[in-house]
Amino acid sequence: MIAYAITDPSTLDFNTLETDLTYFATCATMIVYRDTQTKNYEKNAKFFLKYAKGFDKVLLHTDYALAAKLGADGVHLKSTQHEAISKAKELNLFVVVSTHTLAEAKEVELLGADMITFSPIFDSPNKGKALGVEYLQDIVSLVSIPVIALGGILTQKQVSSCEGVGAKGFASIRYFSRKDLNSL
Repeated sequence: MIAYAITDPSTLDFNTLETDLTYFATCATMIVYRDTQTKNYEKNAKFFLKYAKGFDKVLLHTDYALAAKLGADGVHLKSTQHEAISKAKELNLFVVVSTHTLAEAKEVELLGADMITFSPIFDSPNKGKALGVEYLQDIVSLVSIPVIALGGILTQKQVSSCEGVGAKGFASIRYFSRKDLNSL
């Protein structure tokens, strides 16, 4: 199962970057550098990519041109960036796209996305009503690309319920911010 860590300033500190990324590599198979607040995104992305070792895929968030320029494996596009899929694919990037409806999932699949995140599965701050694992199961059965559950995933029990309905993995910010995953 894919364990996809989505970073943000609460989980990734550039003062302890190597240590933080070493921790993430013990519990995640994929990682994306996501920081919508910094003015130093390109500089930070360069450092992030330098030290992000031990992952199957290392992605940058939203900026496919920067991902290609810096040698990232791919890009994680927002649900409003469907037009960027073909541009990212032309740059030989692995493309993950955020989706929230079946229509979005089907559209990005047709446009060539390699994988989708589908959210929110569980309650998550400021992300709207949880869609639930039953809806996730419907999405998984109706698209042929891998579906990664996202939104409010905090426990191994939630991960297992997503896997149980066919999700190829899960993505989270807060799940990976915990230093002792064994307690979940």
